[in-house]
This record gives sequence, structure tokens and C-alpha cells, in this order.
Amino acid sequence: MARHVFLTGPPGIGKTTLIQKASEVLKSSGVPVDGFYTEEVRQGGRRVGFDVVTLSGLRGPLSRVGSEPPLGRRECRVGQYVVDLPAFEQLALPVLRNAGSCGGPGCRVCVIDEVGKMELFSQPFIQAVRQTLSAPGTVVLGTIPVPKGKPLALVEEIRSRADVRVFSVTKENRNHLLPDIVTCVQSGRQ
Repeated sequence: MARHVFLTGPPGIGKTTLIQKASEVLKSSGVPVDGFYTEEVRQGGRRVGFDVVTLSGLRGPLSRVGSEPPLGRRECRVGQYVVDLPAFEQLALPVLRNAGSCGGPGCRVCVIDEVGKMELFSQPFIQAVRQTLSAPGTVVLGTIPVPKGKPLALVEEIRSRADVRVFSVTKENRNHLLPDIVTCVQSGRQ
């Protein structure tokens, strides 16, 4: 039976919106929810990067168009975006470590949006995701990209886990998936 729930689909299809809505529904029914999501940063109608936003309201840069990496750091680039690894790790890692540190069944839901190319430059993030997926009492509600080009090892590992249910988000189903996602997460907490 699936314990964790991941959404997949092309960029801009509504995965993050569904994650945010599901988080609100779960919180309002008394489920402890923590984690982070990524959000586009726009200037003058143009996307200039992405921020990491924790569910507790902290925000920091994940990537920016063509910015230079901090001095002395290797450049982590996805297309036109340069990933700010230290800023990402500073926000995402504590949230993941806290998610795995609660005892007891049906404990909490950890949102990980997303496990994608930018985030996977971080080895500590990869380890933290694996630990969170294995932590008793923690259900992960996350997003993974559609397979494209060279497979991403952790994404394929998540996709093939027996305890993971993957929902494919499309324009046709995105407005109807929320109840199924919430039900699946709640049954994963049992």
C-alpha cells in the first residue's frame, strides 16, 4: 500500500498549486504538515528564477537567471538558471531533518516540492529525502519531474518505490485530483 504521494507533470501544469491546496486541507483537518515548495520569481512579466518557500513562511533563492555562484563555489546550472546551493540547503535541510524526527504512527506530512534537477545538486538533500522517505510516521507529499533526457537517479528511485503512489497531473485532471491526493495522504498516515 502506498504511504507517500508524489505528483508529476510538465512545468506549469499545476503541481505546486495542488500541493499547496492539499497542505491547506490537511492542516485544517488537524494533520501536522511541514516542508517546502518552489515558486517562480518574476520581474516585468519574465521569469528570472525560483525561490524556496517553507510552509512556516521562510523564503530564499533557489536559482536566478545568469547570476554568478558565490565566490569559491562550483557553478550548478540548469539551463539559464544558476542554483544557489547554500541558500537552498539552509532552508530545505532543517525542514526535512525535522520531518523525520517524530515518533509514533500517523505523525506528520512532509511536503517536498520538488525533487528536481536543481535540488539534486545537493548531496545532503538527496540523503535527507531518502531518510525522510524511510522515517516511520512520516508521509511525504512531493513532486517529481516528468522523465526527460538523462534519468535522475533519485527521481527514478522514488518513482519505483512500492510505498509511493505517483499521480500524473494534466490539464484535464488537475481540477479534480485534490480529493484523491488528500485521501491517499491520509490513508498513508494510518
